[in-house]
Amino acid sequence: MSEVKMAEPAGTLPRHLGLFGLWLLVVNGLIGAGIFGLPGGATKLAGEYSPLIYLFCALLILPILLCMAELASYFRGSGGPVRYGTAAFGPFIGFQAGWLYYIARLVSFAANTVLLVDSIGYFWPAATAGINRSMLLTAIIVSLTFINVVGSVRAMRSLALLTFIKFAVLLLLVICGMAYLGGQVLPAFNPANVFSSPYDIGAATLLLIYAFVGFESVIVPAGEAKNPARDMPRALILGLLLVTLLYIGIQLVSVAAVPDIANSSSPLLDVAASLFGPVGAIILMLGVVASVAANLLGAIFSTPRASFALADDGSLPAWFGKVHRRFLTPANSIVFFGALALLLTLYGSFLWLAAATVVSRILLYALTCAAVPVLRPKLASNDSFVLPLGYSIPLLGLAACGWLALQVSLSSVLATALFVLLGTALYFLARWQAEK
Repeated sequence: MSEVKMAEPAGTLPRHLGLFGLWLLVVNGLIGAGIFGLPGGATKLAGEYSPLIYLFCALLILPILLCMAELASYFRGSGGPVRYGTAAFGPFIGFQAGWLYYIARLVSFAANTVLLVDSIGYFWPAATAGINRSMLLTAIIVSLTFINVVGSVRAMRSLALLTFIKFAVLLLLVICGMAYLGGQVLPAFNPANVFSSPYDIGAATLLLIYAFVGFESVIVPAGEAKNPARDMPRALILGLLLVTLLYIGIQLVSVAAVPDIANSSSPLLDVAASLFGPVGAIILMLGVVASVAANLLGAIFSTPRASFALADDGSLPAWFGKVHRRFLTPANSIVFFGALALLLTLYGSFLWLAAATVVSRILLYALTCAAVPVLRPKLASNDSFVLPLGYSIPLLGLAACGWLALQVSLSSVLATALFVLLGTALYFLARWQAEK
């Protein structure tokens, strides 16, 4: 392997993130709001096999996660997918990697906003239909957009508390649920039913993959890690292991506690109400609000900065890089993000949006796996994390992406294709402006 190592970028941020800090980023990126809405859809598509689908999804994600860990060990600075794509395939593909990441975060933001409204509907049914739903979605997104435009980012300080509440509620649900239900949580498998109607294992996998995306957020601040070559792989693997066990526990308790959970639009709220009554539902609702609020605050704060940075780099029109004169925030990028998110929330359900975001993730992950054989001969050194077995793990990652792509619905592909075309048009517009 070559001893050439990519130089440390000028103005590198302080390296204060150790293994525990990186692990927290992985776990918080994986456990968003999706798990509060997925158990019902998982049961509808896979029945008693739904807990095993979580394990299958973890195994599908593992080679992709390992490829990202290797790439993260090659680069001393932050940037993540944009940096990998540019180094391996040039600036246009690097831009597409960044744009796909932007799309994934955008659609996830929309999905989680819809989930928040659906959860509010558990206590206020009128909130989930008609004009009330539209007004509530609009109020949430407009408020978050306004807060970020005026620069009131002090709310971000509450993220640590919100994350603690989220974990506490989920762990409490699993531990108390298993203690209360006992042996009932163990499903009775019928091997003859796994590939027969009404089960759709492929669709269930595509849906639950949504609960395993987000780990890539840890590689973006890799330039702040003390020892990314050593700590990044450990944090990613340990995070995936913990989250998989937690998800399986949640699904087992959900199926046992609510036999009709497949038809629920707020499954974990129904589980908490079934096990612990109205007080349980209120406590879980607190967890839902904490989780979704943390996710939405983080997304609308950080994601518009990606389009702002791409504009500063000349890959997006200069309009995205404008700074508000009074508030000194990337106001145009924030408003653009909020407007697109509002359109998605008004015309999409949580389950559709959750599936749609997977398409952009598949493309991003495939690009990451493909970058490993290109960059390893150029950038790997003695202190890099180099995967064993040659290039077999990147190939497994590409195969997993290919299999997932075969499960995608045409509507999800078309939605992602429209976003990719929009990004491509903006990219060439920016280049035209720069040449002019």
